[in-house]
Amino acid sequence: MVNLTFPDGSVREVEAGITGADVAAGISKSLAKKAVAMKLNGDLTDLADPITADAAIEIVTRTDDAALELIRHDAAHVMAEAVQELFPGTQVTIGPVIDNGFYYDFAREEPFTPEDLVAIELKMAEIIKRNAPFTKEVWSRDVAKKHFSDLGESYKVELVDAIPEGEDLKIYRQGDWLDLCRGPHMTSTGQIGTAFKLMKVAGAYWRGDSNNAMLSRIYGTAWANEKDLKAYLTRLEEAEKRDHRKLGREMDLFHFQEEAPGSVFWHEKGWTLFQNLIAYMRRRQKDWGYKEVNSPDMMEKTLWEQSGHWEKFGENMFTTQTPDERTYCCKPMNCPGHVQIFKNGLKSYRDLPLKIAEFGKVHRYEPSGALHGMMRVRHFTQDDAHIFSAEDQITEVCVDMNEQIMSIYKDFGFEDIRVKFSDRPEKRVGSDAVWDAAEEALKTAVNAAGQDWTLNPGEGAFYGPKLEYVLRDAIGRDWQCGTVQVDLNLPGRLGAFYIDTDGNKVAPVMIHRALFGSLERFCGILIEHYAGHFPLWLAPLQVVVATITSDADDYAREVKEKLTAAGLNVELDLRNEKINYKVREHSLAKVPALLVCGKKEAEEKSVSIRRLGSKYQTSMSLDEAIASLVDEAIAPDLRRARDAAANEAAE
Repeated sequence: MVNLTFPDGSVREVEAGITGADVAAGISKSLAKKAVAMKLNGDLTDLADPITADAAIEIVTRTDDAALELIRHDAAHVMAEAVQELFPGTQVTIGPVIDNGFYYDFAREEPFTPEDLVAIELKMAEIIKRNAPFTKEVWSRDVAKKHFSDLGESYKVELVDAIPEGEDLKIYRQGDWLDLCRGPHMTSTGQIGTAFKLMKVAGAYWRGDSNNAMLSRIYGTAWANEKDLKAYLTRLEEAEKRDHRKLGREMDLFHFQEEAPGSVFWHEKGWTLFQNLIAYMRRRQKDWGYKEVNSPDMMEKTLWEQSGHWEKFGENMFTTQTPDERTYCCKPMNCPGHVQIFKNGLKSYRDLPLKIAEFGKVHRYEPSGALHGMMRVRHFTQDDAHIFSAEDQITEVCVDMNEQIMSIYKDFGFEDIRVKFSDRPEKRVGSDAVWDAAEEALKTAVNAAGQDWTLNPGEGAFYGPKLEYVLRDAIGRDWQCGTVQVDLNLPGRLGAFYIDTDGNKVAPVMIHRALFGSLERFCGILIEHYAGHFPLWLAPLQVVVATITSDADDYAREVKEKLTAAGLNVELDLRNEKINYKVREHSLAKVPALLVCGKKEAEEKSVSIRRLGSKYQTSMSLDEAIASLVDEAIAPDLRRARDAAANEAAE
């Protein structure tokens, strides 16, 4: 007999070997009908699996959140069956679940076409309607290899060979079709439902290695119901409208070209936006006691070997060899340079915590296929900082840092922020004891800050655990931006120390911190979050003064001069075009405020203001308009400082 503990805390004794389906049926007929899988001790498993030991059990129905991954996994298998029915001779390789859907890679001489996707979807619907049961079998290695070899499935044979000796080879059938798979699956293909869609075809190297054959990858999405599918497709449409690459062209912010892959060519307006971010962060960091520095873009390879970057990150570094046969690396990170600055001059415990910040340009090799506008680049700028502290200062420093990070994201319009704790990765430097201390210190700090967090296992930096700050944007997408990392390894590796209260040399703790992360990427995120409709304080071009008639040209020049003198970024449009044409053009360029001047406005010393996204315009005196726009254009941190000063003066 075994004891099963249910989600409500109740415990039931049952015979060993009972299946999840039997347990569901023992509770109620309706649950047995709705059940698609079960969780044993938190792990999702097949409903038909026997239960042989005491366990916590949860019956999973199709409407539970946990079932969504199964729906997508099963849809991938059905897609593979559909492809092989329609295109005999196509080899099936790997097909995992991914965010919002699934994909499968196929070996086929002819690439798939959009028309093929339509046919595959129809065949999938037919297979789902058959409602064939998913059944699991365990095969020997030899039987599996012979089966797939006889079918000409060479990729499956390679996958069988890659499974460690002693590990079960699981085969899942759906009707007459079968595949090698770890599982689990729902009870039948009919459970997938009709809320799925194939999205696109792309090329993908076998096992992600460019030395291997190119395969055809079909991406799909699947949801629990049609409503969720429609909502997802609507989000994709909205994301396409907000694409920073498209808006970047329309707003004349930047461009890319083949001669510099993964690097941004900033135009005047885009560079203004970029500098607005730096100016904002520079003010905030100065208030928090950071000292701004700058470290070399290129340093000798030996430094990167000593730091551990060459071993763990060398394949992603750009290098060059000089005529004197010295090898230099373009820095992929700022940390070793900051350690050198810390080491220059003797430091004592009285100097700690010492906060060093840099808007540092870094270079990292990313495969061409991974590059994506400003979201994935090879050359970017970090708002990087390193705090050198004693171990007993970690909690205080990280608590303050968490508060600072949250205030920054709020200033930029992000209210929904999640924090992930990333612990030790497989490739790392330092002993387990050092990692234990670093992870415990960071957990203590994030808990002391009262910050909720979830575990992101194995995703820490190679030198220390980290907190990842994930922003949810206006259309519900998540972006990982800021990081805080506690490092007990790198300072010691590079020979950094301070003198403690007893006169001993002690390696400092190094807390790595980036808030925007990559400034280029953060610009892209902001463009898409706001759909180009920046708040006035952030907009690179804040106002355009446009004329209705040439009689108002002189007055329009006067308006521009006064706005510019008040500190606003302004352009003048005196072209001999109709005002409706000008309005459309500047709306497409996402200019926040359009001040229209005609003969009447010139006579009255007024302006008509049309705001981006509004069909209406408001008339007011020029002085009122300037005062209103200037007040609106104050950055959030400066507004807080102004209001605090005013309150202090009033008291």
